[in-house]
Amino acid sequence: MSDSRYPAQLPADPDEFVRVSDLVKIFGDTVAVRSVNLNVKRNEIFALLGSSGCGKSTLLRMLAGFEEATSGQILLDGEDITAVPPYRRPVNMMFQSYALFPHMSVEANVAFGLKQEGVDRAEIHDRVFEALNLVQMAGYARRKPHQLSGGQQQRVALARSLVKRPKLLLLDEPMSALDKQIRQKTQIELVRILEQVGVTCIMVTHDQEEAMTMAHRLAVMTEGQIIQCGTPQDVYEFPNSRFVAGFIGSTNLFTGTIVVDEPDHIAIESEALSRPLYVNHGVSEPLGMQVHVSIRPERIVVSRERPQTEHNWAHGMVTHMAWMGSYALYQIRLDSGAQIEASVPRRVLAQSDAPAVGEEVHASWGADSATVLPS
Repeated sequence: MSDSRYPAQLPADPDEFVRVSDLVKIFGDTVAVRSVNLNVKRNEIFALLGSSGCGKSTLLRMLAGFEEATSGQILLDGEDITAVPPYRRPVNMMFQSYALFPHMSVEANVAFGLKQEGVDRAEIHDRVFEALNLVQMAGYARRKPHQLSGGQQQRVALARSLVKRPKLLLLDEPMSALDKQIRQKTQIELVRILEQVGVTCIMVTHDQEEAMTMAHRLAVMTEGQIIQCGTPQDVYEFPNSRFVAGFIGSTNLFTGTIVVDEPDHIAIESEALSRPLYVNHGVSEPLGMQVHVSIRPERIVVSRERPQTEHNWAHGMVTHMAWMGSYALYQIRLDSGAQIEASVPRRVLAQSDAPAVGEEVHASWGADSATVLPS
């Protein structure tokens, strides 16, 4: 079930809390999850990131026990839970829809799981209000779900998940029902709560910004496989493939050929650029090899003046400029016809007369700004 296009996953970490080994899920003729290997540390917030249909939700449901693995193994705190039914796993899952009982009060919703387990009434009361206080919803204990905002409903769903004190908390698209302004505020608050509780958390999202904001580490998935795993900064700054470079944030991709290969630098010629790309580090690909180069928009400098260097710049014309608040996003058509994007910070715009649409400009970048990706 493995695919040689993608690199092997990282070796096991001695601090691992969740270990997934060669996990496979097949539905009929469809392989939804392909030999996934994954390690999650204790008290870590880990994000599974990918587009719809990539297998991330299926993987989460196998961790919860709602889907049976076709093959492979799931270890939680050293215990094999691969064949353990969901109601016997020390795992709780917060669903995308929150799944609150509409006829029950907030307090009753949070208490429901504990009552099913036969927990003493006094202990239920204490644990419910401990959880509600944690998410700042104790004052809404008697309200029904329809009397709450989306953000408040999410907090109740989180309290219901935490009240059972699970070893592992699973979040399925936790912010999808919230509008953008509330979502951004709630992301930080949710991280604070999870770190305060000290619970290990695996979340699924298709929102790159959400994963970058909330997760200690993340895994990018496509076609049922994890193709890169690391901290948000590492995955953003050092993508290992064209897919990751284009999926995490936005980037400018150039295809070219290595024409100079030295231990401390390489030069790449691309039809999209009139001058070679100079990269101040060596690569494993040999001289003459075709490669792809990723340059993030925030790494590109836009100016009317021609740069003095012989490398790493191109001439073009501004075709569009969008004001994004903290920066302006420029779209530039190069002389070759290629389109690139550049993010110009607000402080830079304030210091000079910003180029307007239709003006000729030069786009430049540093020797350390490019990431070379295999073809």
